[in-house]
Amino acid sequence: MLTPELHTQLLSGLKSGSLVPYLGPGVLADVRNAETGAAMPATSDELIIAMNGGKPMSPKLMYEFSRAAMNIELKRGRAAVTKFLDTTYGATQWTRSVAHDWIKALQPRYTIDINRDTQLLDSFSGVPHLLVLGCARLGGTDYRFKLFAHDGASYTAILPEQAPLDLPVLFKPMGAPRPESSYIASDADYVDYITELMGGFAVPSFIKQQRKGKQYLFIGLRFNRDSERMVMSDLIYDAAKPSGYALIEQPTDKERRFLGKMGIEIIEADIPWLLGQAELVA
Repeated sequence: MLTPELHTQLLSGLKSGSLVPYLGPGVLADVRNAETGAAMPATSDELIIAMNGGKPMSPKLMYEFSRAAMNIELKRGRAAVTKFLDTTYGATQWTRSVAHDWIKALQPRYTIDINRDTQLLDSFSGVPHLLVLGCARLGGTDYRFKLFAHDGASYTAILPEQAPLDLPVLFKPMGAPRPESSYIASDADYVDYITELMGGFAVPSFIKQQRKGKQYLFIGLRFNRDSERMVMSDLIYDAAKPSGYALIEQPTDKERRFLGKMGIEIIEADIPWLLGQAELVA
C-alpha cells in the first residue's frame, strides 16, 4: 500500500544513507531539448532510434541498445558510437529533470545512475564529491572504472587509494561524456564490463566497503532485459537482506519473479509519488 508511513520510511533511509538511490531511464522522462523541445533519448528504444537518425532498426537490433550499438560499431567503428553519445549527452542542451532537482535537494551520500547523461553530475556541481565512470576494453589496467575527485569547481583524475572517504559518491557504471568521455554501450563493452564486475575489478575498493549492508531504491528502472539485471546484481553485492525496493507502477510477471529472488520489494507507484507530487493513498 502506498501509505504516508512508507513514503516517510523511504525518505528517511535516503537521507540517512542506509537506502541508496539507483536511477534508471525513467528519471529522464520529462527532460527536453532546450531548443527543439524533443525528448532526451534515455530508454533502449529511444537511444536506438536516435542513433539511427530517427528511424527504427531491424527487429533483431531493436531488442536492446547494446546490440544496435554493436552493429554500428562493426559497420562504422567505435568512434561512431562514442560521437553519438558525446553529441547527445555532452553537446546538447537539455532541460532539468524534476527527479534530478529532487536528488540535488536530497544530496545522498551514494548514488548509482545507469544513464549516460550529466544531470546527476550537475546536481553536485558545486559540491565536493567522487565520480566513478564505468569503462571497458582498456589495456594496461585491471580496473574497469575511471575515478575522479571534484573539489567543488573541477574534476581531477585520481587513484582509488587517493579517494577522500568522506565525500558523496556518484557511480555511473554506463559512463558519461564528462569529465572524460567513457561509455559502456555495445555488446562487447557489456561482456567485458560484466565479466570484470563479477571479478571485482569494476567497483573501487572503498565502495565495496561502504556499500555493505545497504538497501537500494530503484527509480525509473525496468528489469525485463538481462543487461540491466546482471549489472544490478553485481553492483548491489553485500546488500542488506531484504535488499530494498523497486518503484514500478505496472510490473511484469518476469520482473516480479526476478525481484522476488533478489529480495527486492516492488512498490507499485511511479516517480511522482516518491517526489511527493501525487496524493498518497492510505
